[in-house]
Amino acid sequence: MEQKAKDQFRMKFYRLAVQLNIIILLVVVPVLFLFIFPSRFGSFRYPVIAVMLLAALVLAINFRTKYNETKAWLHEQPDKKEDE
Repeated sequence: MEQKAKDQFRMKFYRLAVQLNIIILLVVVPVLFLFIFPSRFGSFRYPVIAVMLLAALVLAINFRTKYNETKAWLHEQPDKKEDE
């Protein structure tokens, strides 16, 4: 793989890793709101949980699309062994 392609892959991988971490946080934080802080945030707790889970779902769909695009792009790259 050429150096330019390696740099592109590094950035694509970094973007996907950050996006996956955000998805995980958007799923874990509502669970914390629901079980650990049941008495706090009483009036707006459920709408916040719903918005965060909906954002996680939208981001997960976008993540899956970008993941498949990156995977297809990676398979298109020529396998060139570096001389050591």
